[in-house]
Amino acid sequence: MAGIRGEGAGGELDDDTVTRRRSLADPARRRDDLMSPVVRDTAVTRAARRKTLTSRPVPSPSNGSPGVSMVTPARPLLRTPGSLFRHAVTPRLNPDVSAILATGSRNQRFTRNLDDSDWTNSLYPSPLSGLADTSFTDDITNISSALLKEDDPGESAASSLLADFLSSFLKHSSSAVFDLLEDYHTLCLDKVAVLQKAGATSRTSAVRWILQQESSTWRLMTSLYRDRVQSALEDDIDMTVASESEKVVVEQLFQRDAVIRQSQLVVDWLESIAKDQIGDFSDNIEFYAKNVCWENTLHALKLRRTGSVGLAIPLVTELDPDAPLRQQRPLANLDREDDTRLLKNLFSLIRAGMTEEAQRLCKRCGQAWRAATLEGWKLYHDPNMTSGSGRLTAVEGNPNRRIWKLCCWSLSEEEQLDRYERAIYAALSGNLKALLSVCVSWEDCVWAYFRVLVDSLVEQEVTSSGLANQEEEPLPREFTEANWTMEKVFLDLQATESKKVLEEHGEHHHVIQRLVILGDLDGLMEEFSDWLSSCKPLPSHLLRFMTHLVLFYSSLGIALKEEVCVAVLQSYITLLIEEQQSELIASYASQLPPTLAVQRYASYLEGISQTALQRRALQLAADAGLDVAAVTQLVVEAVRERDGPEFIHHTHTLDTNTTQDDQKKIDVIDWLLFDSAHRAEALKQSNTIMRRFLALQKHEAAKAVFSKVPEDSMREIYRQWEGLNPDTPLPAEDDNAIREHLCIRAYLEAHEAFNDWFSHSSSAPQKPVPASQAKFTERVANEMREKEYQEECVSWQARLQLLANEVKDRVYNVLLFVNGGWMRDTREVPDVVSERGHQMELLRSLCLPRLSFLLLSVLTSSSRHQEALQLAHVLASDQDHLYQVFSQEDLRRFLQKIRESSLMLLDRNLDALGYN
Repeated sequence: MAGIRGEGAGGELDDDTVTRRRSLADPARRRDDLMSPVVRDTAVTRAARRKTLTSRPVPSPSNGSPGVSMVTPARPLLRTPGSLFRHAVTPRLNPDVSAILATGSRNQRFTRNLDDSDWTNSLYPSPLSGLADTSFTDDITNISSALLKEDDPGESAASSLLADFLSSFLKHSSSAVFDLLEDYHTLCLDKVAVLQKAGATSRTSAVRWILQQESSTWRLMTSLYRDRVQSALEDDIDMTVASESEKVVVEQLFQRDAVIRQSQLVVDWLESIAKDQIGDFSDNIEFYAKNVCWENTLHALKLRRTGSVGLAIPLVTELDPDAPLRQQRPLANLDREDDTRLLKNLFSLIRAGMTEEAQRLCKRCGQAWRAATLEGWKLYHDPNMTSGSGRLTAVEGNPNRRIWKLCCWSLSEEEQLDRYERAIYAALSGNLKALLSVCVSWEDCVWAYFRVLVDSLVEQEVTSSGLANQEEEPLPREFTEANWTMEKVFLDLQATESKKVLEEHGEHHHVIQRLVILGDLDGLMEEFSDWLSSCKPLPSHLLRFMTHLVLFYSSLGIALKEEVCVAVLQSYITLLIEEQQSELIASYASQLPPTLAVQRYASYLEGISQTALQRRALQLAADAGLDVAAVTQLVVEAVRERDGPEFIHHTHTLDTNTTQDDQKKIDVIDWLLFDSAHRAEALKQSNTIMRRFLALQKHEAAKAVFSKVPEDSMREIYRQWEGLNPDTPLPAEDDNAIREHLCIRAYLEAHEAFNDWFSHSSSAPQKPVPASQAKFTERVANEMREKEYQEECVSWQARLQLLANEVKDRVYNVLLFVNGGWMRDTREVPDVVSERGHQMELLRSLCLPRLSFLLLSVLTSSSRHQEALQLAHVLASDQDHLYQVFSQEDLRRFLQKIRESSLMLLDRNLDALGYN
């Protein structure tokens, strides 16, 4: 009975105590009238004390090394010239290998009492829990594609991440890049906490799951790329020094071998995820915690020894740890249940990297021997061999570690043990097959593979260093000959028979995590390209994550496939436009290549019509570093050319009314008027729009465009140029634009004068009709109305002559326009052949004949036939060659009207030219 005495540190137990313990161990047997003294006051005090303590922060998986000072360029993406080799970093600290190989030092007391279901299901809740007959991957995509489309409190809370991520990106644009990643991680965690309080709708759960995965991915990125950037900056120096210490040998291995170092970072990352998701179950542990191991079996054996009660079921007769296996006899039912529950909790703690917490739990449950079995993994190190100080120092680790590992392997192969007990020893010995038997999620399986990978590399190094005792039994061949690599891990995982793991393997975030671990950025870009080209829309938060992931790589100066990066940014900008996130669009557009950035932002601005919003959009563009002048120019050109017909001859039947499309072309000039520095461009663009309107005889639309241009534009253009180049003339292009603007003004003034004349000529006074057989008073009134009519006729005729003279002057201003003629440039722009010159010549042939006919109709209607013949003389003059702009048909019509005027002059006893 030595085993009984060894484990029974709590003293003798009476029958009532055992009965109460059974009630506490089995919830189905609890009764309100039973209070067990087994849960001692000290334990209750510890539980209460732990409940009031604030949880300690989770340590970084990167061994706590300080943040590397990586500066993010202000506006980079695909054009970032920087190299990651230009940044200074903090040298990597020597790792504590004992802590690396089993993260037992991270002793946060977080766990929970798990039920009989698979523990991984409770640690990693599915976003589709409660949804029947659905596929994991399809449901995530379908649910997430509708994010932010309906009124859901959880989704509304998560929508702020779009702005939060940009704010964080801009805040860290000139600071350490890894601070930015930590910010991203924190933002996602905060939103997950908010969503947990928002409710449990299916869409909210899907968003929360996506953000949890994103948070995990940012954490992985931070730890891996701290190491990778630092490794790239360090010189390849062989730091291998002969040593008699396993710990030192493995420390040197971690220093020089990036594969094992980063594999351990993956293990740390997966364990940190499990630790976050375990929760606080310290109170539940207190539920069955005790200092006596297998107390129900102990009580039964005591009763049998006294002969008071016989046992119906043959139990073990000894209580040493190996008794159940050695004797092939069971424990008491309640003790078996306690052990099953304990082993599940122990494995969950080891899965979370909390080995010391697992040992503490074993001790509290009266199984100190089990805690000792979890201690043997530590690498042996005797500092007295090299200290030379003369003072003895405690020896670290296990000198018989290989024997301990062989025993753990043997236990993991023992089929009679509980599967979680086997998995515990499989994790400690590297028995992958036994460890995978309890791994049902993708994270669990990756953790199992990488833990075995690190373990195998460590054992290979210890063996090759000559420290291993060659006389000891070698480790199993399936462990030593596996030769695991990161690539082989995921290939093997892809061949798993678990449908759930395969579905999770193809989930977006797990694909990203896998390729980030492998460092396969080309593969990552190919996946992004496939997702973007898929007919299924990507979840908005996934697209946001992809965008910021691309920006992160750009900030490190890592070259990616430009077309894929551009496609990701383009898709995210489209999403922001759809979600009406107007404050964010400019910043992301500025990350595109310059030409494409201008085009993308210009296409967005085309849909903005309100002046205040236009002004704000341009301010955001300027703040983001976009070429505002190029953007506005492109906006105007795009609207101007939209559905624009070719120049049409004025004799064709046209609708001269201003349409909605015409109004858009008129209003688009406003984009160029917010900044006075764009006056020259505003003048050129307005000229282009007015040329088209004049060709279509849409004079009202042309006048509307003309009125948009500020009156001081020409003066402002000269002032700006003189401020920059006081000793040189205005560029020919700007000078010609000013002249064209004046030409159009002269034409519009002539046409407006004709309209005034025509309107006045159509409103002649109406002659009063005298009443028949009128009385005296009525005749007097008729005479007065006749007199008023005569006066109105005189006034109307005088006004008509003035307007006719105005028309004549305005038309001659166009026909005889100075310095080369109307719509003719005075300065040539070298090496420029444009459509503008062709359009101007076409306008001369359209507008000059028209004005000539209008003036001719005014003169003939006013019986000023001699002046009509003078107009013919001007058109026929070889000085201006105006007759050349007339077609044969127009000349024939014009000469016909001139002939009629000559006949009228002949009827007045004048010659054909109007002279005596």
